Amino acid sequence: MRTIKFVKMHGLGNDFVLVDQVKQEIYHDLHNLAPIICHRQFGVGADGLILILPSDKADVRMRIINADGSEAEMCGNGIRCLAKMVYETGLVNSPVIEVETLAGIIRPELILNDHNQVLSVKVDMGEPRFAPEDIPVLMPGEKVINQALEVGNETIMINVVSMGNPHCVIFVPNVVGAPVAALGPMVEKHPVFPAKTNVEFVEVINRQEVKMRVWERGAGETMACGTGACAVAVACVLNNKTDRQLTVHLDGGDLTLLWADNNHVFMTGPAEKVFEGLYFIR
Repeated sequence: MRTIKFVKMHGLGNDFVLVDQVKQEIYHDLHNLAPIICHRQFGVGADGLILILPSDKADVRMRIINADGSEAEMCGNGIRCLAKMVYETGLVNSPVIEVETLAGIIRPELILNDHNQVLSVKVDMGEPRFAPEDIPVLMPGEKVINQALEVGNETIMINVVSMGNPHCVIFVPNVVGAPVAALGPMVEKHPVFPAKTNVEFVEVINRQEVKMRVWERGAGETMACGTGACAVAVACVLNNKTDRQLTVHLDGGDLTLLWADNNHVFMTGPAEKVFEGLYFIR
């Protein structure tokens, strides 16, 4: 029976099984393996499977396979976990790390204490994209900001942003009562999103704070979404609801976001190791 060495980590409750494929190879159909290993009763349990691979463009390469077996371009909470893991295991010795992803090169920076322990991770998430063909979204205009979308029997106002992966931001008066489980999958799989989309429900508290719940493409409702929080920060500014620096309160905790003057979005938050072990492939 073959085994896979793994580490279980989470970023604000958005949890992952991380596998170092620099030191071990997995001879398995990963898109079929991910739903099994991520199953919360019959597997390790996670929102996604993260693979750490060699790269000829960066320090390491990251692949993220969602719990349903689909592959995502990027994952903000996941890349913080990856950055902490590769530093603590010695795969990368610098606190500034370059990671190759399907969304391009992403640069996490580890914030260390005096004993070189990781306190948090700041990530340059790059520039937001708005062109419908870049997201993709099948709606007219140069960008989809505060536009109406028919979903079922109702009309909702949406804001569509790509942070390397697609996001649909919906502002609500009360995020606790938002119909995340009902509306989330309908928007995720709406025909205007040919590659599906992540869906964020956002309540604005003040100019520096918002609350957010998220329905993630391929994973369902999760406790946090890093790229989603970035998209929310951008959508808030474009709708003149917040300042360019704000705190996003998620079910799993808080992220600090800054949409800087150079048009890059910076995200800062924690990453925690839970346990490590061997997964037995049957």
